[in-house]
Amino acid sequence: MASIQTSKMSNFRWVICALLFVATTINYMDRQVLSLTWKDFIAPEFHWTDDDYGTITGLFSIFYAIANLFAGKFIDWMGTKKGYLIAIFVWSTGAVMHAGCGWVAMQLEGYGSIEALRLVQAGSDAAVAIATVSVWLFLSCRLILAVGEAGNFPAAIKVTAEYFPKKDRAFSTSIFNSGASVGALAAPATIPLMARAWGWEMAFIIIGVLGYVWMGLWIWLYDRPERNKRVNKSELCYIEQDRDLATIETAVEEEKEKTIGFMKCFSYRQTWSFIVGKFMTDGVWWFFLFWAPAYFSDQYGYKSDSEMAIMLVFTLYAICTVLSICGGYLPTYFVDKKRMNPYIGRMRAMLIFACFPVLGLFAQPMGAFSPWWPAIIIGLLGAGHQAWSANLYSTIGDMFPKSTIATITGIGAMAGGISSFMINKGSGMLFTYAEAQGKAFSFMGFDGKPAGYMIVFCICAVAYLAGWCMMKMLVPKYKPIIVEG
Repeated sequence: MASIQTSKMSNFRWVICALLFVATTINYMDRQVLSLTWKDFIAPEFHWTDDDYGTITGLFSIFYAIANLFAGKFIDWMGTKKGYLIAIFVWSTGAVMHAGCGWVAMQLEGYGSIEALRLVQAGSDAAVAIATVSVWLFLSCRLILAVGEAGNFPAAIKVTAEYFPKKDRAFSTSIFNSGASVGALAAPATIPLMARAWGWEMAFIIIGVLGYVWMGLWIWLYDRPERNKRVNKSELCYIEQDRDLATIETAVEEEKEKTIGFMKCFSYRQTWSFIVGKFMTDGVWWFFLFWAPAYFSDQYGYKSDSEMAIMLVFTLYAICTVLSICGGYLPTYFVDKKRMNPYIGRMRAMLIFACFPVLGLFAQPMGAFSPWWPAIIIGLLGAGHQAWSANLYSTIGDMFPKSTIATITGIGAMAGGISSFMINKGSGMLFTYAEAQGKAFSFMGFDGKPAGYMIVFCICAVAYLAGWCMMKMLVPKYKPIIVEG
């Protein structure tokens, strides 16, 4: 084994990490197209209200949650190479299909052009009918998008466990998971401009096609590390450092590893710890992902394609991206420098990240001075979430065998999807109601819709600390799952 340990390491695992990063970036750009086009491009055509948009984003979250329940098991069964390919093909197809919703709505409602739809009087029976039909059309496309996107994180987390030792998984996860921030960062800088230049339909098509390009790269570059010709023995030794070296020599295949039955997974406190962590916090990220452009439009009057709106949202996600990657390194520091167990180091890091969202309490009040303050504060909140999420995902690899990682990821993502439905649908209803009530609706010194935003910010601020405490109660000490043969 000395020759293996002293030979130059190939480091191909970082190429795989880069592929996961690109897939996650595309994933989040696909789901961001709607949030960046609905307020100023789609809503005027189809007469949508905040409640209509809340229905679409909320039900998308439910579709995503249900699909995640099965996506993880599907990835474990199909394998990461084929499973990931199928997932990105389905979600890219669903993304492109959004572009046809306008044409179909015209045919169903008997209008000859989009201009005719716009001329319908807002609030009339015809406007309500157009809104209803268009909402259902977009929901159909969101269903397909959700089914495909549900496969991204179970597959990516499983690949990370294949290619990285435990001490590096949070860092590598934070890198590919930063694709969510980069996707959200690139989206406001490109999508509104596409929509203004070529129409909102073309924005869906262009972003959707990126997924098909990624599929070609995945087919060319990916294989399991023990089979991949680009991974030498020295790198394989590093990847498998958590296992006995004799096992590396025999290259035991993961397909032969003992698995945990789907229903059996729910009998472990470790599973419920992950479920609680996702349920308490995922909705926060999805709220800001879906509502940030509308927030700056509602509160400060900046349309989504305006230079100021683009700069605000870009700044928000730039902060989120840079700091979240740094946050992913923290557990590695605790393990290497402080000699902590990986799980203990991860939980300590998560407690630190859970404090970031408390800053959300100041976003709305500080907005009275400048819209840049909410952008910066929400960016810090998002960075805390992404660093938290990277470590939360890595706890699965700490506790469960590789053969079950995608299944547990899917179960937790289902819980996250449910919380996203609750916060997005609830927010849409709250904002519509608060706007209608005006000054009669007050909270912490704010009236109308600003009061609604303040309520949601308060919920987001405490969610992470509450989630960490519940996780700690469920699994107070490191306790991996051992599958009996």
